[in-house]
Amino acid sequence: MAFTGNYSCNTLRSGIANGTINLSTDTFRLALYTNNATLDETTAAYTTTGEASGGNYVAGGQIVTATVSSQTTSSGSIVYVSFSSPSWTGQITARGALIYKSGDNGAVCVLDFGNTKTSTSTFTVTMPANTSTSALIRIV
Repeated sequence: MAFTGNYSCNTLRSGIANGTINLSTDTFRLALYTNNATLDETTAAYTTTGEASGGNYVAGGQIVTATVSSQTTSSGSIVYVSFSSPSWTGQITARGALIYKSGDNGAVCVLDFGNTKTSTSTFTVTMPANTSTSALIRIV
């Protein structure tokens, strides 16, 4: 099944509510996937099914650093989270990615690149700016 969009995973929402995911202190990883992967909001954990390969990419992906920020305005407060932008060298083809928590492999979010991307030198996943209006995760 093809990628169908960007999602925050159900395990992120329940993990924040029950304390099993701490965006400030947990370690997170980003894994790359081909269009053969089936990832959406119901994805519960990291999987090797449909995972990309090639270049210096290693199964499980790469550690990404979460940055948690907050902003208070006259209309309320917002907490927002961005992640560092990982990169790999060599020929790699991927359609999307999964950010997940190291240790229990709990899924955080699915990233759909919009179409299949191929790199012959450096494959970089560029994260949005860490601002209250563009960060990857925003909690209002």
